[in-house]
Amino acid sequence: MSNSFTNQVLAQIELWTKKDTPEAYKLGLYVLPKHLDEEVARLHLDKLGVKLTKLSSEQADYLGINPSGPYKPEAYRY
Repeated sequence: MSNSFTNQVLAQIELWTKKDTPEAYKLGLYVLPKHLDEEVARLHLDKLGVKLTKLSSEQADYLGINPSGPYKPEAYRY
């Protein structure tokens, strides 16, 4: 339940902070952006005492992704 609530709050913050910008969301149904989904995971795992390691530059280069995420394409569903 805590994950769901955090997702909802971050989604509301995303909508509010972009409302008067070129990236503003039009009226419709959207999937939570991957970077926010991963942020929820990071926040909750930290509170559970899980030690997450960060990708090294070498690992990120090998995988072809940004070391700070998102780690999967937007279309990927966990």
